[in-house]
Amino acid sequence: MVKFSFRNGIDCEYLKYKINAVDKEKLECKYTLIEGGVLGDQLESIVYEMKFEESGDGGCICKTRSEYHTKGEFEIKEESIREGKEKAMGMYKLVEAYLLANPDEEL
Repeated sequence: MVKFSFRNGIDCEYLKYKINAVDKEKLECKYTLIEGGVLGDQLESIVYEMKFEESGDGGCICKTRSEYHTKGEFEIKEESIREGKEKAMGMYKLVEAYLLANPDEEL
């Protein structure tokens, strides 16, 4: 389990994840949001799969897949998914900025 707490810069207090799998050789990971953030009373969890591939210019391409598990018969609107992706991208950019500013810090 991993819990991220936020002071400012993001509109949620915390996010709690279960790490399902990490493959360092393939640069892939799978994790599940189980508390906090956008889950509210309508979502049970969100499963994320991420894969990093070399882009050829010294950088990388991150491919993601999300699987939403709802509570009851709730249906997620496409607009809500789009908004969630934008918020996730904002969080990734915060993490990227931190890692670039602190390259020697171990996580």
